[in-house]
Amino acid sequence: MATGRLEGKVAIITGAARGQGECEARLFVEEGARVVLGDVLDKEGKAVADDLGKNAVYVHLDVRSESDWNSAVATADGLGPLNVLINNAAVTHFASLKDTTLEDYNRVIGINQVGTFLGLRSVFDSMKAAGGGSIINVSSIDGLRAKNGLVAYASSKWAIRGLTKVAAIEFGRHNIRVNSLHPGGVDTIMGNPTGSEEIDLFYKNQPIPRCGKPIDIARLALFMASDECSYSTGSEFIADGGWNVGEFLPYLPSST
Repeated sequence: MATGRLEGKVAIITGAARGQGECEARLFVEEGARVVLGDVLDKEGKAVADDLGKNAVYVHLDVRSESDWNSAVATADGLGPLNVLINNAAVTHFASLKDTTLEDYNRVIGINQVGTFLGLRSVFDSMKAAGGGSIINVSSIDGLRAKNGLVAYASSKWAIRGLTKVAAIEFGRHNIRVNSLHPGGVDTIMGNPTGSEEIDLFYKNQPIPRCGKPIDIARLALFMASDECSYSTGSEFIADGGWNVGEFLPYLPSST
């Protein structure tokens, strides 16, 4: 049930054409925000914005492009004071370190890390003029630990933690909060590219034995964006079903 937790706020959400970003956009509009959806999937993104109605607008936003960022911020400013940014756009690449090409590595770093940097820099003046706001940088549990086969992705997500903490220190005096969000596995096209209905089996030994759903992450992002989170900055918010805590070992004693 919507309670207007973002009433009167304007948000930019990157990677909002589908998956986790789309879910965040839908929830934010439901909670009273006006949302600029940014993505490079123009047909899908425009369809989501059209479905959301007058409080949503789609812009083409390649997060590696300074000019695209300038256009997105200008669009947001046209809706009202810019209060929220979710740096959600990301890609991954599965390969061993030995087999990861420089081109592969730079593509992931460019979208995930450089895109986040440009987002932080691009919204600063507008958020400062608005009197403050909340920036949510989507990292990952792979920005807290790591996995083999994810050298580019893990590198980018660890870097987002550093970007977040520097920005939190620099922006805090202007009432701009900057925090990182660390999802575990999420049942989206990126997290479950084959669309397997048995995806939960991969997570059967984590404390909450299922794959995350986009709404699990969106609800945490909603809290981080809202005024309820007004005293948190430079912090790391985790929604991973307990993956980062440790593995349930069925052959050892446990509460029943």
